[in-house]
Amino acid sequence: MHAADNVAIVVNDGGLPAGAVLPEGVTLVDRVPQGHKVALTAITKDTAVLRYNVPIGYALKDIPAGAWVHERLLHMPEARALDNLPKSTAPAWNAEPLTGYTFEGYRNADGSVGTRNILAITTTVQCVAGVVDFAVQRIKEQLLPRYPNVDDVIGLEHSYGCGVAIDAPDAIIPIRTLRNISKNPNFGGEVMVVSLGCEKLQPERLLPPGAIPLQANEALDVVCLQADKHVGFMSMIDSVLASAVPHLERLNARRRETIPASELVVGVQCGGSDAFSGVTANPAVGYCTDLLVRAGATVMFSETTEVRDAIEQMTARASSPEIADAMAREMAWYDAYLGRGQADRSANTTPGNKAGGLSNIVEKAMGSIIKSGTAPISGVLSPGEKLQHKGLHYAATPASDFICGTLQLAAGMNLHVFTTGRGTPYGLAEVPVIKVATRTDLARRWHDLMDVNAGRIADGEATIEDMGWELFHLMLEVASGRKKTWAEHWKLHNSLVLFNPAPIT
Repeated sequence: MHAADNVAIVVNDGGLPAGAVLPEGVTLVDRVPQGHKVALTAITKDTAVLRYNVPIGYALKDIPAGAWVHERLLHMPEARALDNLPKSTAPAWNAEPLTGYTFEGYRNADGSVGTRNILAITTTVQCVAGVVDFAVQRIKEQLLPRYPNVDDVIGLEHSYGCGVAIDAPDAIIPIRTLRNISKNPNFGGEVMVVSLGCEKLQPERLLPPGAIPLQANEALDVVCLQADKHVGFMSMIDSVLASAVPHLERLNARRRETIPASELVVGVQCGGSDAFSGVTANPAVGYCTDLLVRAGATVMFSETTEVRDAIEQMTARASSPEIADAMAREMAWYDAYLGRGQADRSANTTPGNKAGGLSNIVEKAMGSIIKSGTAPISGVLSPGEKLQHKGLHYAATPASDFICGTLQLAAGMNLHVFTTGRGTPYGLAEVPVIKVATRTDLARRWHDLMDVNAGRIADGEATIEDMGWELFHLMLEVASGRKKTWAEHWKLHNSLVLFNPAPIT
């Protein structure tokens, strides 16, 4: 990945056997699996192992040239301290604006733009999830055929709402997350709520006056299952269906219109990562991120533990010292959060990550940060907060795929890009999810789950720039509804998972 590196990864399907000779003349002394590192030179004990020209670890013993370099041979570096960081020191970004690109979207009354036209039913507590799911299926069967311009009906199911310390300071995170998800651009400003009645998260606490715009002389639309009028289960279902009708009618009246690409709000994320993530898919997404920012769009990158070890790169790219300070504050908050659980950033790397060649979180972070491209970082969001301006943002979230996606929904994303090397059927019902495979083998085997094969970069069939432009054009097609992602085709989606660092009672 850099001329100074003393390791490289094997790209060949199935890896390489001992005795194989690399183009540099190095002979492998071990069999090295695909995606795993091979020593290009002899590495003495305690010497830094360099990938991306960054020490990803220190050798626990002498490692000969041609040896397989894996996590059991490495001591992980300590985390970079959060003081004395470079602030706004990166060279000025002089990329030319990218104009003339559009998509067909739904413009909302608040100025936001949707890529889909969905009726979302907000829930205040997990207790109502079964009833809402039953009602959603009835709405799809009985009502949705009457409203052909409505793409879908979904329940915003989650595990929060009761049995929690709702007055604890950190409780604001799950509450504002759910509040802001209810206002996601893909829902067209239509908000309906299903409540149980006795939960701690009462509808008026979730959506207080002024939190959402309402129709003239209209109150917040709430179906309370414990209301006296409900006699039996079907009475509840009938109430939910009746409540849905006016929302469906308003959504059905909407039409797509030509929108500049600057109204895209894209969340980028990776999951089931491998050593190819930082070679193929993430660099391609990073190139596309730069294209989007040049077009005036908004992009969020996240996953705090997966970029923690790149904090120097992040603060150097901050658009101002204040933005750099905000990033450091979010990292410090998360360090403390992990500390309360007697864990640290090393808890992130999974068995699958390691099987795919990622030795530790430092190596993973160096490949993850590339998704953010090279543009200045102009905004920082705490968990659950909503975007306030365009450009490239660091949205502080846990690295958990489901929680990260949930928080990016709350921030206001209308399109999601997800890279994977090991493979995952991850999807979201609320926004289209474009899946990018890091390896051709994965794209071939999961041909009807992966939307883009960035493995062609490693195969020598495409450049990072080629893949970045391909992804950019695909985003416009998906945002316009002219193309569905595989996750949409199969209706694959994960449940919302709210981040709740407050106590559970």
